[in-house]
Amino acid sequence: MTTSTAHAAGDDVLGHPRGLMTLFFTELRERFGYYGMRALLVLYMTDAARGGLGLGNEISGAIYGLFTFGVYALALPGGWIADRVIGQRQAVFVGGIIIAAGYYSLGLPMVVPGSELWSFYLGLALVVIGTGLLKPNVSVIVGGLYTEDAPARRDAGFSIFYMGINLGAFFGPLLCGFVGEKVNWHLGFSLAGVGMTLGLIQYVAGRKYLRGAGELVAEAAEPARLASARRSLGIALVAVAVLVAGLAGLMTSGSTDVSIVEFAQWTGAIVVVVAVIYFASVISFGCHDRVERQRVFVIFLLFLGAAMFWSGFEQAGTSMNIYARDLTDRVVFGWEMPTTWLQSVNPVFIILLAPVMGMLWVKLGERNPSIPLKFGMGLVLLGVGFLVLAWGALYVPDNAAGDPGVGVAMTWLVVTYFFHTVGELALSPVGLSSVTKLSPDRLVGQMMGTWFMGAALGNLVAGLIASRIDNLPPNELFSVVASLVVGAGVLFVLFSPLINRMTHGVK
Repeated sequence: MTTSTAHAAGDDVLGHPRGLMTLFFTELRERFGYYGMRALLVLYMTDAARGGLGLGNEISGAIYGLFTFGVYALALPGGWIADRVIGQRQAVFVGGIIIAAGYYSLGLPMVVPGSELWSFYLGLALVVIGTGLLKPNVSVIVGGLYTEDAPARRDAGFSIFYMGINLGAFFGPLLCGFVGEKVNWHLGFSLAGVGMTLGLIQYVAGRKYLRGAGELVAEAAEPARLASARRSLGIALVAVAVLVAGLAGLMTSGSTDVSIVEFAQWTGAIVVVVAVIYFASVISFGCHDRVERQRVFVIFLLFLGAAMFWSGFEQAGTSMNIYARDLTDRVVFGWEMPTTWLQSVNPVFIILLAPVMGMLWVKLGERNPSIPLKFGMGLVLLGVGFLVLAWGALYVPDNAAGDPGVGVAMTWLVVTYFFHTVGELALSPVGLSSVTKLSPDRLVGQMMGTWFMGAALGNLVAGLIASRIDNLPPNELFSVVASLVVGAGVLFVLFSPLINRMTHGVK
């Protein structure tokens, strides 16, 4: 598990444990599949001419929001299962198998005509479950490859690892998107499954280089603790199965008239209420002194800011994807570029700009913006991106309607993605880091869970916002989103001195 063990085995590559490369390519292929599938998802749901589901934008947006919400929300139980029952290493392997099965389920209608609906929902459910197991735990294994006395090498290792994430996010929409849009939707989804399968093969082949990282810790592996954890997991699985079966029965029998859109709205409202109650209880009863209470309150504000940010940023897979398909001129030298290719712009900017932003923060030193100020900057930049898009939407020709060669220039979307990426780099890394610094040591795991729930809530809201694209013209929809996120950003900036005081020296 330790770096010294890796040195003794002589399996380091460029100064890092060889296991890092195993995890790098596992994550690259997992992200390849996820972002490739995500780029196709709304396009497939709303397509009625080429074998898609032919759903409306409202229902498609709600389904997308619930799906991406689940991907982030299940990171919490996925982490618990790894910590208490099977270990991170096995969780990544099992999660990868389930993810691949999900993508192949989405591709099933190619060989089983008439399976479009049930295979679609089954595929989404499997991807959610598998990602909940794989995504949080592969990062834990990366950290486990390094000793505690080598923080600089660990940071460098994570930087290499995150490069794999963005390379996967870049190639997924290009390859899966091209095959899905130009050849067959289900073949595009299946290609995502092939990517995950290749990732699993090389993960199994390279597990010997992980040197014990990600195995179930000795305390959790004690027979009594393991038996108790397995019982709890079994009870939880039965309860979830009964709940899902009950909801499915009510909806199919017509006993309830709750639509998918209403279900998504109620889910969002419940998450907000639970989050408020949770933070109120922790601040009231879980904190030992005034400093802890104020720092946890700052985490609550960051939770709200993160939810607001991701509710706008994740429009990339929904309303911005529809905008790219229907209202953007994507013809290059007489050939119409796939809509999904524009989903690769963000990871390109991440790869190019992340080192620049990192060097900027280091160079600023003591003049580095405070935590709330960076959050405010991120939200304002996100809003500026939407203002650019709203401005571009004013020039959409009346006869656009998705016709090749008719629509606004792709430049509007590229500039929007630029502002969104800079905003992401200002907000996301500092959010993750700040939560770990502000949390009392005994609550750090729970507080990190709230960060993921903020992202989950934001993704759900993103889908619900996109579902309004039929009711509002694009320029009005994007203007409303811009106003909300810029307003939230301005509040963070205005109150940054007060919020900064409540961090009590945490930078």
